[in-house]
Amino acid sequence: MIEKLHPYVVFLPQEKKDKILSAIFGSKAGVDVLRFALKQGIAKNIYQKDLVKNLNYSNKTIIENLKTLTALGVLNESMEKKDKEDRIIWIKAYQLTQLGRWFALLIAEETELSAEEKTEILQSLFRTYVKQVKRLAEEIGISDKVLVETFKDEMKQPTTKQP
Repeated sequence: MIEKLHPYVVFLPQEKKDKILSAIFGSKAGVDVLRFALKQGIAKNIYQKDLVKNLNYSNKTIIENLKTLTALGVLNESMEKKDKEDRIIWIKAYQLTQLGRWFALLIAEETELSAEEKTEILQSLFRTYVKQVKRLAEEIGISDKVLVETFKDEMKQPTTKQP
């Protein structure tokens, strides 16, 4: 029997990996922010007011998590101009970074992602993986030709279905 494996890998910046893992998985709030981003769509902006409204955390807890996740590169922060009652106001918007998307995928159910999101993620993951393998191969003296041949051999193999 073949065990069904979670189909995603996360590449972590070595110097920040402990802090990132603690920030996300050391608090339920960090995980819930990622789940919220998934429900909205991984490419959409996240707003503090929506998190406070939809998650069962105080504004202070939400702000602390947003600051930490932004500082660690899991979220990007930007400012958006909005017209509100004939006034212009600026609000912070957050969006998952590539790293943030990979973490969101660790907690995602495959049914939560669109085919387009799955395609984008797989392509990005593959590019990153190939870059890392190529760098490692160069360090240990394996030629690109050997890697290309290995890839071609594996692409010829029939895939095995997972239950």
